[in-house]
Amino acid sequence: MGSSDERDRPEAPTEHRERVLPSEDSELYRELREEMVRRHLEARDITDPRVLEAMARVPRHRFVPVEHETSAYADGPLPIGRGQTISQPYIVALTLQLAKAEPGKRALDVGTGSGYQAAVLAEIVEHVYSIEIREELARASEERLQKLGYRNVTVRRGDGYAGWPDEAPFDLIVGAAAATEVPSTLVDQLATGGRLVMPVGNPWQELTVVEKGPDGELRQWSAGDVRFVPMIRSEELPG
Repeated sequence: MGSSDERDRPEAPTEHRERVLPSEDSELYRELREEMVRRHLEARDITDPRVLEAMARVPRHRFVPVEHETSAYADGPLPIGRGQTISQPYIVALTLQLAKAEPGKRALDVGTGSGYQAAVLAEIVEHVYSIEIREELARASEERLQKLGYRNVTVRRGDGYAGWPDEAPFDLIVGAAAATEVPSTLVDQLATGGRLVMPVGNPWQELTVVEKGPDGELRQWSAGDVRFVPMIRSEELPG
């Protein structure tokens, strides 16, 4: 699941960049992140330097349950509770590369989960608006992101299918749960020139990219087969 070229090194992030205390992010974890980037991202088709540097900075072990910390930098999904998972590092990197995450942009992150993808995005873009339908996950991820120093992420509990109309339009929209089809509400909230990247399909899924052109025309294509948990509506939650 879930080609290289040489580019100029991106500028160092500016605001909201106080991060994890050294005592909470050991040299071992930093080495494991660097190895993850080399083996699972650069060795494949992740070439965007901003994405690579963001993935090398975010302490993924802080976004998984304690019993899975030692597996945090392997290239695979991990359970985070409530039947949900944290996506494999490669898929997170591919999603953000396809979405063209860049400084100065505003992003909508659908399916906060543990907050990991929101944190990686926050290392690159100006602000991240992240929606999670499960209240306990939304609350926990908001607390985690605040504790780790991410001041440019706003998390709320809500239905991902509805998006976040009050803050639209967004330069990029990324999803971490599979919809049966691309939600028209999210496409409507995409800015001109923006991209939406999310898994689509049931039961077979494809990482789908939608780009909105200058005059509003849409171009859509698949970036490959993936497997994600399904995206659900508020009425589908257990009572």
